[in-house]
Amino acid sequence: MKAKLTILLTILLILNILRPVLSSGVEDWKKEFEDICAKTQDAMALREDELRLLIERCDRLRTVIEGLDESTRKVYLRRLKMCRDMYMFALEEKIMKKQ
Repeated sequence: MKAKLTILLTILLILNILRPVLSSGVEDWKKEFEDICAKTQDAMALREDELRLLIERCDRLRTVIEGLDESTRKVYLRRLKMCRDMYMFALEEKIMKKQ
């Protein structure tokens, strides 16, 4: 009985130590989302290469969000699409002005 208790306490201790590491990946997508979409107000002031990078980041993040639960997925995919559309619009405008 004492050995089982020791093993259980050891497992709980290890899980407690690893909790920040294990949970950090869960919310990384949200930090990335906030970082990407925070720049929409300045979209027209960004350079073409910055806009392309943001569009690529949106595309990569989309695959992560698609793996979330349904309600979260619906909300954040819609919001991400609006951010991506803004960056795409700004990029197309910059390209058109160069011609």
